[in-house]
Amino acid sequence: MARKAIFITGGASGIGRAVAQRFGREGWFVGIADINEAGMAETAALLPAGGSSIHKLDVRDRAAWDAALADFARAAGGGIDVVFNNAGIPIGGQIVDLGVDEVERTLDINLKGVIFGAQAAYPWLKRSAPGSCLLNTASAAGIYGTPGASVYTATKFGVRGLTESLDAEWAPDGIEVRDLMPGFIDTPLLDHAPNRASNEDIRGRVKEAGLEITPVSQVADAAWAAIHGQTLHTLVGPTARKLAFGARWLPGRVRKQGRASLRPLGG
Repeated sequence: MARKAIFITGGASGIGRAVAQRFGREGWFVGIADINEAGMAETAALLPAGGSSIHKLDVRDRAAWDAALADFARAAGGGIDVVFNNAGIPIGGQIVDLGVDEVERTLDINLKGVIFGAQAAYPWLKRSAPGSCLLNTASAAGIYGTPGASVYTATKFGVRGLTESLDAEWAPDGIEVRDLMPGFIDTPLLDHAPNRASNEDIRGRVKEAGLEITPVSQVADAAWAAIHGQTLHTLVGPTARKLAFGARWLPGRVRKQGRASLRPLGG
């Protein structure tokens, strides 16, 4: 029986690396895609020998997507079972304080990159259907608007909407579409400033707000469960679960808490 193959963007670190390790342990062939070549090599070194391939990919480049997936399919033996649209960047701060280039870069990577990935993945996933899957990384920020993170929130609402749309659009082809909605995850992204005008990192802001940071291994387990289950949106971590509960059953309270935030979280 041929081993299954998963292509992972943002595979050089964080969630992408953890998911690569999780699927690698299960015997899957793993495609590691990123712009960080050193990080991709580090991820590959953590996987079983002969169980991965590396693909330099800027997810904003639509033509590069086609080339990377074709290269991966060859390396994997011809087929692609899962494409994990995971690459993303953080941005926070008041919307009026963000530069045009910061906004455009976030939209291009977090939303357009996911759309381009879906377009490029479709023919490969259709060929492997039924049972193939497009898995997207959304966020708890895609559950209810987060003050101090309006642009990031907009991109993650977009990823959530794309997932819901394609879940219906691709159902006749036998392709599953899922997303992950994690809260704050212990990855290197937390050590970045929310925007170029800030001299604080996101991790410090999360701790100051009294929110938990979820181990990245939990996201990897959630990814495995998502592609093998029937849940459209998989919540990861206490923050995501609490926010989803509040947005559904106590929306007035969630809105009040957001408006009362004296120092909105920028991550």
